[in-house]
Amino acid sequence: MTTRTEAEGVQSVSMANASVLAGHTCVVTGASSGIGRQIAVELASAGATVCAVARRGDELGVTARLGHGGRFELFEADLVDDEQVERLGETLLARESGVQVLVHSAGTISRGDLEKAPIADLDRQYAANVRAPYLLTQILLPALFASEGQIVFVNSTAGRIARANTGQYAATQHARRAIADSLRDEVNPRGVRVMTVYPGRTATPLQARVHEIEGKPYVPERLMQPGDVASVVVNALTLPRSAELTDVSVRPMLKH
Repeated sequence: MTTRTEAEGVQSVSMANASVLAGHTCVVTGASSGIGRQIAVELASAGATVCAVARRGDELGVTARLGHGGRFELFEADLVDDEQVERLGETLLARESGVQVLVHSAGTISRGDLEKAPIADLDRQYAANVRAPYLLTQILLPALFASEGQIVFVNSTAGRIARANTGQYAATQHARRAIADSLRDEVNPRGVRVMTVYPGRTATPLQARVHEIEGKPYVPERLMQPGDVASVVVNALTLPRSAELTDVSVRPMLKH
C-alpha cells in the first residue's frame, strides 16, 4: 500500500529539467520506497527511462504507477548478492541506449552501542551500503564513461558526523562518502560527474523504523519529504556541464 506521504511527495519538474533528461537512461536502486522511489518518479516525469531496482518487485510496480505514464523498466534484485548484481549489470550494459545516470539510494540501517551491537549487523550494513554500490558502479563505469554520465550517492547526515548508537551505520556511510570522493577524482577527467547528497531525517519507511528503535513518536509531517530530496537530486543532474555539485546537505526546516 502506498502511503500518503510517498504519494504526495512527488513534485513536478520544470520544463528545463525535462528537456535535459529526456531520453536518458537512469538506473535508480532502492526504488521501491522512500527517497529512491521519489527520485525514480521525478526522473521519469522529466522524460527519462528509469531502470528501477529493488528487492521487492510488487513495490516497484507501485513506483511505476506513481510515475504517471513515465517510462520504467523494473529490475527485482537483491544487491547484497554479487551474482544478482553482476546479472543486473550485464543486462543494463546490453541496452542500446546505454546508461547516463546511476543513483545509489538503496541501503539499510541498524542502531546500537558498539559494546553490544552484533557484528552480523555491521556485516549486513557493509554489504548493502558499501559493497553493493561499489560493485554496481564498477560494472557500469564503461557505460557511464561512454555517455559522460553522472553518479549520485544518497548518503546520510551520519556520513558526516557519527553519534552514539550509530557507529556501525555511520562507518558504512563514511565509507560510502569516501568511495564517492575518490571516484570523483578518478572519473572527472573522463567527463563523469559524481555527487553525494546528505539528507537529514526524511519521512520514509526506514526513518519510521529508526523512530521505533528510538522509542520516539513518528510524525512524518515534521520531517523532510522524499520529494524534497528528489528535487535536489534532479536539479543537480540538470546543471550545465561546466559545473559539478559535489556535496549537498538537506535537512528538515522543523527541528525536533
